[in-house]
Amino acid sequence: MSAILRKIIAPGGIPAWGIRVIASRTYSSSAGGKEMTVRDALNSALDEEMSADPSVLLMGEEVGEYQGAYKISKGLLDKYGPKRVIDTPITEAGFTGMAVGAAYHGLRPVVEFMTFNFSMQAIDHIINSAAKSNYMSSGQISVPIVFRGPNGAAAGVGAQHSQCYAAWYASCPGLKVLVPYNSEDARGLLKAAIRDPDPVVFLENELLYGESFPISAEALDSSFCLPIGKAKIEREGKDVTIVAFSKMVGYALKAAEILAKEGVSAEVINLRSIRPLDRATINTSVRKTNRLVTVEEGFPQHGVGAEICASIVEESFEYLDAPVERITGADVPMPYAANLERMAVPQVEDIVRAAKRTCYRSVPVAVNA
Repeated sequence: MSAILRKIIAPGGIPAWGIRVIASRTYSSSAGGKEMTVRDALNSALDEEMSADPSVLLMGEEVGEYQGAYKISKGLLDKYGPKRVIDTPITEAGFTGMAVGAAYHGLRPVVEFMTFNFSMQAIDHIINSAAKSNYMSSGQISVPIVFRGPNGAAAGVGAQHSQCYAAWYASCPGLKVLVPYNSEDARGLLKAAIRDPDPVVFLENELLYGESFPISAEALDSSFCLPIGKAKIEREGKDVTIVAFSKMVGYALKAAEILAKEGVSAEVINLRSIRPLDRATINTSVRKTNRLVTVEEGFPQHGVGAEICASIVEESFEYLDAPVERITGADVPMPYAANLERMAVPQVEDIVRAAKRTCYRSVPVAVNA
């Protein structure tokens, strides 16, 4: 571990870093026919930020020689060397603590967890060392650090590797929590996270890494950056608002297409940021559609959807024409069997049925055998 620490804080002092302006645009203007996978979007964002700022470094298990468990860090070791792309032992508590210490001293570490389930080994450093230090030091200590990796259910990896940590980390003051869906989100939000002066939890989805999405020349520019705390309306509608994040945005968009064929116009909001939460965009949409469906993979109790529902009740209750519907994962540890796993996470048909209920459309009732 001491050898790793010497790599992070080498003799000769800390690299200087400057403040860069983050663009305020919430989305790129046009796709222009180009596509990029989420994996390549994350890789290019890391590459560009490391090139622009010598204080940015990447550390985690297998990020160097193996080029990342999911190949997010492909090519970075060869380009930036072992002092800035650091392979660590399998000890999340150890390397996360060192990364937080490096951030105290002015570096900008990006910590990769092979899965966010393993971040539980390091949660003391994330919450107590990173999230609270700026407040407890009266603003004297900034902790510019990013904790990133795959979050939520993958496929066939069981209960201990399938949890969604969005609500866990979003409940903690001092953290910012970002949840990209497509390639534009991945590039723009990761750049914003790395440049931010505060600790950011960056929750990716393993099943989205290989998916390709349209991306514009504007989003491919090295200066492109998305604002933290601003949601995006992926599809406009007038009958019901569907709010989702990460992989569930894709499910919501598919549900909206099905609903459109049945005469229901659904507005789909991609949250992008869980903390801070863009309450204004959500409330504005609900005041237009008068109905709300929230979608998430996490557990139902104390979830992100519950917080959104509370916001609507507090700020827009008189606009509601139907009870709010929450679509979540099942309130059980993730089953291993494939058929049970599918039942434990939200599906497109669940969203369609919920939206129909809010619009008082007839929904077929399952017949018990």
